Amino acid sequence: MRPYKHPTADQFTLERIFHALSDPARLEIVRHLSRVDEATCGELDGGRPKSSMSHHFRILRDAGLVHTRAAGTVHQNTLRAAELNKRFPKLLDAILAQAPEASTRARARAKQTTD
Repeated sequence: MRPYKHPTADQFTLERIFHALSDPARLEIVRHLSRVDEATCGELDGGRPKSSMSHHFRILRDAGLVHTRAAGTVHQNTLRAAELNKRFPKLLDAILAQAPEASTRARARAKQTTD
């Protein structure tokens, strides 16, 4: 298995980070990784298809949020919190401080205003 490509911290951009976090599944992955040292793709799939999860992990890796390494037959994922905090101080803390319920309520309000 060849190693994944990960951007260096100086290549992180707010546009990529915000795009990656705009999807509820990816935000859920980041929240989960913030509570553990590392997790396998299977632990983070939430019952979603493998092809969808591969896409989500690629977006998270490309944004610099997640580091993925092969460990035998599984892939281990870690949140790149230290690098993110160095590049964009307190950004990750602010994102993680928002309760998941608040995100759901905001989406529901946005939907009501467009209906």
